[in-house]
Amino acid sequence: MTILCYHSVHARWKSPLAVEPHAFVRQAAWLRSSRRVLGLEQALHRLDASGRLPRGAAALTFDDGFAALHEHVLPVLTRERLPATVFLVAQTLTPAGQAVDWVDTPGSEPITTLNLEQVLEMQDAGVDFQSHSWAHHDLTRLSQAECENDLRRSRELLCDLLGRRVTLLAYPRGRHDRHVRTAAARAGYTHAFALPEGPELPDPYAIPRVGIYRGNGQLTVRVKTSRPYLRVRTSRHVSTGVKAVKRVTRTPGRPGR
Repeated sequence: MTILCYHSVHARWKSPLAVEPHAFVRQAAWLRSSRRVLGLEQALHRLDASGRLPRGAAALTFDDGFAALHEHVLPVLTRERLPATVFLVAQTLTPAGQAVDWVDTPGSEPITTLNLEQVLEMQDAGVDFQSHSWAHHDLTRLSQAECENDLRRSRELLCDLLGRRVTLLAYPRGRHDRHVRTAAARAGYTHAFALPEGPELPDPYAIPRVGIYRGNGQLTVRVKTSRPYLRVRTSRHVSTGVKAVKRVTRTPGRPGR
């Protein structure tokens, strides 16, 4: 299974992280017609139960919870009836607002993120929300205690605001190490997701995803979700109740998350 990782869908933000809306419309329509798009939790449960997924299985994820998702992504997901998971930076939903350690900036326009009303509206429409940490720090630079506290605060706040369990984590910047993975488990997460640049040990707390960036067209999405691509670029592994596809990437100049 290929787990696709988007960030924003935005016409004016000229960042590698912001896919153009018209490109996303085409990509979503193609995914609907040509791949078996599953909800991320649904896919994990099926893997835990049987270790098998249908041919052409894929999942959609969006990191950071940018406000443009409400305008440009939700209508497309609804029209195409596609499940998706958004990983939220929890501090953006607090009264303190967006004191967040972002990697990329939009230049002349401020970064805006989903507010709670938008999150709940999207959740009611079927979008799944999970954790992308408390403040988007590079978790590998925190102490074990700081990392665990960050991840626990995020999970507990999101559980309270969403009224449901939050058990999945996407690492900020895709970065993690043994201490971060241990902190994620201790903070109550069952699985965690990365954007690997090289080989990683099989681990349910290091499940790889494939980044989709500005300028990636429909053909790129087709290639990145194809069986030949997976055979060349991935290896399958089983680890602690989850069977995942591991993507080994060494793409020069890949943007930060």
